[in-house]
Amino acid sequence: MFIYVVKQSDSVFSIATKYQVSMDSIRKTNGLKTDRLVPGQDLLIPTNMYIVQPGDSLYSISQMSLISSETIRLYNGLHSDLLTVGMRLYFPPRLKYEAEGFSYITPYTPETNQLIVQTYAPINTYFGIFEHHVLEDGSLSTLNDQQLIRLVRENKVAPLAVITNLTPTGFSPELTRRVLNTPEIRERLINNIYNLVKTKNYAGVNIDFERIRESERDLFSGFLRSLRERLRPEGYYTSVAIPAKTSDDIPWLKGYDYGGIGAAVDIVFIMAYDWHETSSPPGPTAPITEVRRTIEYALNHMRGNKIILGVPRYGYDWTMSNGTVASARAVSVATAVETAMKYQVPIQYSIEYQQPFYQYRDETGKRHIVWYEDTRARAQKLQLMVDYRLRGIGAWQLGLHFPQSSFLVREFMIPKKII
Repeated sequence: MFIYVVKQSDSVFSIATKYQVSMDSIRKTNGLKTDRLVPGQDLLIPTNMYIVQPGDSLYSISQMSLISSETIRLYNGLHSDLLTVGMRLYFPPRLKYEAEGFSYITPYTPETNQLIVQTYAPINTYFGIFEHHVLEDGSLSTLNDQQLIRLVRENKVAPLAVITNLTPTGFSPELTRRVLNTPEIRERLINNIYNLVKTKNYAGVNIDFERIRESERDLFSGFLRSLRERLRPEGYYTSVAIPAKTSDDIPWLKGYDYGGIGAAVDIVFIMAYDWHETSSPPGPTAPITEVRRTIEYALNHMRGNKIILGVPRYGYDWTMSNGTVASARAVSVATAVETAMKYQVPIQYSIEYQQPFYQYRDETGKRHIVWYEDTRARAQKLQLMVDYRLRGIGAWQLGLHFPQSSFLVREFMIPKKII
């Protein structure tokens, strides 16, 4: 399998013919609803053979195939890097990394739940079921999750209850302050989480408290430690989702003590995305430069076998007015690609950030800028997981369609199963 970037004159037919695969296999692998491709669009091609094109080099082919130049050279008996147009190169099976997959999922209809779980269970170790809210007295909101929990366990994936400090007005640092600073409320919350996990047959918990202030930094690590002490004797997992952090000097992230958190829990899901989002100017959602810096910072404070690298299944579409952002919305990977195809605009790719982007004008003439994640971007992050020997990779969230993602994960890793 390799990643092919569409050129101006390409069609699904011409690509399929060139690489001797069926058109349907290209459509299925890439979730294509139309054959109207655009230049710059990337496609996963399900074959182990590549025909050298004008301008190709061994390096560029290694980037497309996700296999090193040296391995391609040895496998094909090449004595130099010199290639001839029309030459057939074959790719060896990839040596896969054993790791854990962790994806978030929200309850839908029973039919949709079944489709999502059965599609993604083979590449996941855990599903974080989103979400139970913490209430001011330490109790938890309800969630219609029983059918989903049962389905997840039947498919050999560990269900984790996601607990958030989300309120009707957003993630609440004030709610977190109240809960963590009041011993009886904190203890009640720990008891309620334990009872939730035990009575609903969860395998553990995932704490997603966002916008924590510096004043609650140590209290939060202590809360996680106490929660783990309550859950661990019965074999339950304690995990936490934390924002990406590249230094100790970022004011709004000082509430997250990577060292204290890493020591307190079993699994740390680092949300390595949203460097640009709806409230920011347009830009890459998960630039590889910042993701790498986050991993390196984290590894200075916790062991790599605790870290799940969180990656996005989405991007953002910013509507512009006179050079400034008028509005913005999140879009799935599939929606981002379909929009480019609808308006027939070429997709560009930032080598520096390893993220695709494009611009278009809608029917009213408004200019839009779109940045998102694609197969090239995801492959780079999977390689980081391997290079840094992390515990695994995880995604927000499975309701956002990214058709090539499961194929890519299978190329890089063998997912561990714990149940």
